[in-house]
Amino acid sequence: MIRSAFVLSAALAFLASPVAAAPVDATVKYVVTVGGINVALIDIDLDDDGQTYGLDLSAKVTGLGNVVASGTASTNVRGSSAGQTLQSNSFALETRANGETFKVDVGFANRNVASFQVNPPVLDSYDRVPLERNHLTGVGDFLSAFILKGNGLDKSLCQRSLKIFTGVERFDINLGFLDNDEATSPRTGYQGPLVACSLKYKPISGHFSTSDMTNYLAEVSRIILWYAPLGDSGYFIPYRVNVGTSMGDMSIVLTNTRL
Repeated sequence: MIRSAFVLSAALAFLASPVAAAPVDATVKYVVTVGGINVALIDIDLDDDGQTYGLDLSAKVTGLGNVVASGTASTNVRGSSAGQTLQSNSFALETRANGETFKVDVGFANRNVASFQVNPPVLDSYDRVPLERNHLTGVGDFLSAFILKGNGLDKSLCQRSLKIFTGVERFDINLGFLDNDEATSPRTGYQGPLVACSLKYKPISGHFSTSDMTNYLAEVSRIILWYAPLGDSGYFIPYRVNVGTSMGDMSIVLTNTRL
């Protein structure tokens, strides 16, 4: 449950289409709330020299009862930015909570999983859906998948299916266009036009079939993701993500942008 919450916070926190020729050096910050209560702060650094990119995420989770444990998480991704979408070569995740450390390292080659290591290992059991080799082709990491490149803020940003492997789970995220919108709050890190996308989570393998969180995410019909431009960089990033839960809405909101 704790690990899934970390992965969800990180995983919902980012999104890419046509290339940015000029180098990009940006930092964006997010706040995660559940039922209006702050539960996490997330910082993400993006560096792109026009050919290769790096993404570094750090998160501090303050905790919320039995839902999210206090702790920290960090993610590091390196890969190629020369194409129309980011293509990761390496992905590393580390979480620390309740005195426990959890690490994942994944290597990619041409959008296929070349290697992965999880420490401590996730033990197989009767309710874990087995990973299959064909599930590990044509995939990427969850952070790069949510950083979009494009020519403009339009519905094409939402018209895509993301195939993601976390080192533990394989799942799809299917996006669909909902509407054009506008960010007006001065308390957020951006004011201006947005594109709203629907988001549908589809578990494939590696997950536990009895997991309440997995089953809830697969069944919930109202997850919305809003995209905003990252200045004139050619990148588009999540402005807000909203997921309904039994404890109130879980929301991830952009609070600051530096380019």
